[in-house]
Amino acid sequence: MHQLLTLGSTLATASGHPCTIETFLGGGGQGEVYRVLVEGRPFALKWYFPQQATPAQRQALAILVDKGPPSAGFLWPLELIEAPAPAPGTAGFGYLMPLREARHKGLVDLMKRRVDPSFRVLSLAGLQLAQAFLRLHAQGLCYRDISFGNVFFDPATGEIAVCDNDNVAIDGQGTGGILGTPRFIAPEIVRGEAAPSTQTDLFSLAVLLFYLFHVHHPLEGSREAAIKCFDLPAMNRLYGTEPCFIFDPADAGNRPLPGLHDNALAHWPIYPQFLRDLFTQAFTAGLHDPAERVRESIWSSALARLADSIFYCGQCGAENFYDAEAAAGPPGPCWSCRRLLTLPYRLRLGSPGGRPAGRQVVMLNHDTQLFPHHLDPGRRYDFSQPLAAVQQHPSDPGRWGLKNLSGAKWVMTGTDGQLRDVEPGRSAALTAGVQLNLGQVEGEIAV
Repeated sequence: MHQLLTLGSTLATASGHPCTIETFLGGGGQGEVYRVLVEGRPFALKWYFPQQATPAQRQALAILVDKGPPSAGFLWPLELIEAPAPAPGTAGFGYLMPLREARHKGLVDLMKRRVDPSFRVLSLAGLQLAQAFLRLHAQGLCYRDISFGNVFFDPATGEIAVCDNDNVAIDGQGTGGILGTPRFIAPEIVRGEAAPSTQTDLFSLAVLLFYLFHVHHPLEGSREAAIKCFDLPAMNRLYGTEPCFIFDPADAGNRPLPGLHDNALAHWPIYPQFLRDLFTQAFTAGLHDPAERVRESIWSSALARLADSIFYCGQCGAENFYDAEAAAGPPGPCWSCRRLLTLPYRLRLGSPGGRPAGRQVVMLNHDTQLFPHHLDPGRRYDFSQPLAAVQQHPSDPGRWGLKNLSGAKWVMTGTDGQLRDVEPGRSAALTAGVQLNLGQVEGEIAV
């Protein structure tokens, strides 16, 4: 039950606008969160407990408000709100932030199977998380507490929302004793050898991504199962002094156990080798040497590639992944129904004048779209407006094409060697061997 602010009462924002306390949303270790109205618009207000409303916290908030959000994915502090004096029962301060939308669900919902997003949505959510923390770190900031409770996503689209940003600090200058959330804290912090930093954020991000794709912790295998009393010394060994990746290729001493760790055992073989290699780096070399941790930009490109590698089982419709590293022979069976898979057409992308093969592969499913980063390697990941889309021929259901949704002309080289223009609004036929000049990149359709 709320105890700090009175519902229906009104405070003033730093800019002088009235802020009406409407609904209590929840509380935590630092304070309480309310739904409020400011000039008729809904926001969230976090109000600190008296012991947390310190001058240092207020100064940190003022810095964050002044800096502004690194990207739209952060529910960033917008304005300070202080109680007028005297104001019995409302002494202290808080801050205004965007209200989290109901469509955004917590990763706890994913862990408990209350939501069931597609692999494509998980790939896009992971990509957006990596991009969000890349932009935060690029501003010289450290999040300090990447974990379940602070990250939300839309199970339909993958759009993210990062909350509790009042714990963000300038890298190397964090105060207030925020070390992170157990199970997400980097080993060197668990051992008492380091304070939170961008490097420890990278470890927490890798744990978060492993949870996202495997619904399991990367260090919890047979060693965790053997612990009889999960007390502080046991946790310090498992996550700090003796951590071991459950799929460490050089150390099988902490493998996941059937019946106890089935999520990890089921999900790990589904993903292509390039993603498994990144998780292996993050939790072997990166487990012991912060300099070896996977950077946000590497996660971003890998997760964009993961989304591009999805194709559907023709029998059950399950999403499978095209693994270029293991694609010498025919594809294996579907992970879901165990029926043999048939590959769709795929587009190999490369730089003009070079060989497209081996650069980037996009599976051309019935719902595939290409975006700016596909057609211009220098562009950021932006999924708001597709520049191309696979479409069925309007009068011949057996024919498919790649429709030009951009504003620029493409040039297609057919299997007969003839050049043809593909104007905006027109389509290039999905035929093996067709080559496309897409401006900044060249592509070749394969099967």
